Amino acid sequence: MIHPTRTNLLLLKEKSRSVTGSIGILKARRLALIREFLATSAPFLRSRDEVRTAYARALIEMHLSLGHEGEEGIESLESVGCPELGVEISERSVMGLRYRDVTVPEGLVRSPDERGYDYSSTTPHVEEAIHHFESIMVEMMEIAAFESRMKRLGEEILRVTRRTRVLEERVLPGLHRDIRGIGHYLGERERESFYRLKQFKEQVGG
Repeated sequence: MIHPTRTNLLLLKEKSRSVTGSIGILKARRLALIREFLATSAPFLRSRDEVRTAYARALIEMHLSLGHEGEEGIESLESVGCPELGVEISERSVMGLRYRDVTVPEGLVRSPDERGYDYSSTTPHVEEAIHHFESIMVEMMEIAAFESRMKRLGEEILRVTRRTRVLEERVLPGLHRDIRGIGHYLGERERESFYRLKQFKEQVGG
């Protein structure tokens, strides 16, 4: 138990003001983190929708191309290969939080004349299917970067929220109880001292 003195009362009041200030700072940080999380989630959700749409179109075009080219014709294109990914992963920071960012190189979505085969001998369905699948590959890498950033923001929001609740629901109420207890004790002691002094003066005066 804290010794009920005026010095400790002043220290507790100062600590209470400090904790209140910390709560305000944490709440402001939490609000800023939530805004950043929402700003990040918007393009993330759009990217996922775009991937779903592109994948559906790619499957349709692939089925159509299989009907025109046949499995052998499609399989012959596999030997041509895909472009070098050369993905660059770097450490970045958002609001002091470090996360891994994926830098998508240019040229992954190729035009027909960049694919290494005679596109004049294929149907437009093949070219459309390849275009959609290459676009999906790029979108998926960008989604990976969004997910990394959102994960770090989400973790920090939870950490700040827990810290704020501890200060608000446990630390600050405890300080207030101690302040009230010491204040009550000192008030009682002052009243007793005043009463004894009054009695002493009455005795002396009498």
